[in-house]
Amino acid sequence: MKPANSVLSSYGTTVFTVMSALALEHGSINLGQGFPDEEGPEDIRRVAAETVMAGPNQYPPMMGIPELRQAVATHNKRFYGLDVDWQSEVMVTSGATEALADCFLGLIEPGDEVVLIEPLYDSYLPMVRRAGGVPKLVRVEPPAWEMPRADLEQAFSERTKFLILNSPHNPAGKVFDAEELAFIAGLLERYDAYAICDEVYEHLVFDGAAHVPLMTLPGMRERCLRIGSAGKTFSATGWKVGYITAAPALMAAVAKAHQFVTFTTAPNLQKATAFGLGKEDAYFEGLAADQRQKRDRLAAGLAAAGFEVLPSAGTYFLSVDIRSVGFNGDDEAFCRHITTEAGVTAVPVSAFYQEAGIDHFARFCFCKQDSLLDEAALRLQRHFAGA
Repeated sequence: MKPANSVLSSYGTTVFTVMSALALEHGSINLGQGFPDEEGPEDIRRVAAETVMAGPNQYPPMMGIPELRQAVATHNKRFYGLDVDWQSEVMVTSGATEALADCFLGLIEPGDEVVLIEPLYDSYLPMVRRAGGVPKLVRVEPPAWEMPRADLEQAFSERTKFLILNSPHNPAGKVFDAEELAFIAGLLERYDAYAICDEVYEHLVFDGAAHVPLMTLPGMRERCLRIGSAGKTFSATGWKVGYITAAPALMAAVAKAHQFVTFTTAPNLQKATAFGLGKEDAYFEGLAADQRQKRDRLAAGLAAAGFEVLPSAGTYFLSVDIRSVGFNGDDEAFCRHITTEAGVTAVPVSAFYQEAGIDHFARFCFCKQDSLLDEAALRLQRHFAGA
């Protein structure tokens, strides 16, 4: 038999799938995979359902329905002061992961270097490599998650095509601040590079902080591709509706990839997302407030179990140092242990790095019902009190 593609076939099953299967097998509370256990706002779901019945249900435009593209442009202006031409600078995709793949496939020429900041969302590296890119990895590390400026600068060269910037960051819960963004912008200008900005958690920023898209900084309007997600913004991860904002020249290249990947996205979900993006400020403020409360609830429960809990400035996630409860194995062994012995599932932070060295932190997801968070914390408290 002739072999499969050597890049993609070299990757095993994702840690999320492995841990979720183990959680199901043992009846464990799964705080590993990042999705809410609610169904999203009823009014948005109702628009999606009614549109299915009313139609149309045939192919929508390849770039996305005008209503949603206009809503994305308005959203950019409303929250970030960006003036966006919806016809040439907005495209709808079947989820943010597809948006990322389109950017990689549309922009990378074989041999181009791509700067990635670890820990990484799991699709980045295989898709960069599949597109022919040469990854240049830079680490931010727990517990402080400080950006190593010297390492980042060293990763850039004349061959750098773009940087992937995930902020708010999964799994670190880090929100890049103004000084860090300005430093990144300077590197992009110096090396004539682009930035693919994975901003799917843009409305999940806590403690009075504000999400600042790199695109809003001076000189960055023409260099950034900004990716958003209806799944994260409306707690409907199964919808797989994403959207890209980029200058016309970049968008034209990315759209060429999109037309050969999914081509389009379900029209009823697009219409419902357009409706959702127009919701009142109270919705977006409430989304962040609700998740902040859940973060604090789980953090308190984990601290009561003896964990050192790392700060989380955004996203659905917080991490703990497993050594703080006296666990002597690595983080993968820890996550298997608490799944089978305590009935709570997390994911090892080491899974988000390519090389060894970060092996004593675990990531928990807090976008779950309060009762579930309380029960998970209680199980861990009981387990480690008796360990």
